[in-house]
Amino acid sequence: MRKSKILGVGHCVPDRIVTNEELSKMMDTNNEWIVERTGIHTRHWFTPGKDTITSLSKKATEVALERANLTAKDIDFIVFATITPDYFIPGNGVLLQRELDFDNIGALDIRNACSGFIYALSIADQFIKTGMYNRVLVVGAEIQSSALDKSDEGRSSSVIFADGAGAVVLGPSTSENSGILSTHLHSQGKYAEELYCKDPGSSREVRLSPELIESGSFFLKMNGNAVFKHAVVRFMEVIQEALDHNGLDKSAIDLLIPHQANLRISQYIQQKLELPDEKVFNNIMHMGNTTSATIPIAMSEAWEQGKINEGDLICLAAFGSGFTWASALLRW
Repeated sequence: MRKSKILGVGHCVPDRIVTNEELSKMMDTNNEWIVERTGIHTRHWFTPGKDTITSLSKKATEVALERANLTAKDIDFIVFATITPDYFIPGNGVLLQRELDFDNIGALDIRNACSGFIYALSIADQFIKTGMYNRVLVVGAEIQSSALDKSDEGRSSSVIFADGAGAVVLGPSTSENSGILSTHLHSQGKYAEELYCKDPGSSREVRLSPELIESGSFFLKMNGNAVFKHAVVRFMEVIQEALDHNGLDKSAIDLLIPHQANLRISQYIQQKLELPDEKVFNNIMHMGNTTSATIPIAMSEAWEQGKINEGDLICLAAFGSGFTWASALLRW
């Protein structure tokens, strides 16, 4: 069975940069409080009327295609990870499909939040391994800032989440020594309400009403302590699972790219794995948490900075809403 390989990476974030000082004018917070708890100094938020999930993902895709020396005509399928689509219906994959010169290819949307990109990557990997498709576009994109409660009550999540898009082009590997080695996917739904956005949901008598708007149930809700406690455990488990599956030691990792949830979580994982700074890539400091887009954005930045090279062993890991968690191990 053939392996799949990342052929090109790209990302796009909105032009608007939101500082901690700007947030302190919206809610009772300050730079020191935010940095101490999250590690974030700035983040990108979309501009209404200018930025959309589709426009951001289109630009990220164009960069990934160029770096892969391919065009939209070369893509056989799209897997799109987002929990913040431009429309309630249809999914964002078809909106992206019409923006570029794709053929009438299939587009699949998945809603696995922070783990979404690795889930999407795993799906694309299976398509290529089985020979169903040759080149698959995988996108992670989010606009979270419009779903945040920017009052004092919502500050614990509003200072974290941000907007952006990342994309990779996946194709068959021409070498036995490169490509995705394995992916590992998990969930534990009993903790769904620890990090969720309740409305608009279809199991209500009316999806949207004045009472619902007044209740604030359409804002993102997060139990930060519970998420942190579970994340540090599941991150370690799923990274070790990937290493064990491939008979590798943690010292073999050339670069760990974790989901950018919280800098303290990433630093804890780094400490437990005994990895030096140059083997862990973090960009949450200036990107914030862009949910399904964090890993492809980070991959794109790491590649641009020369921190990913041919033959490197790259480990991707994520944890988030659901709860879901996942990992992928690949040889670049």
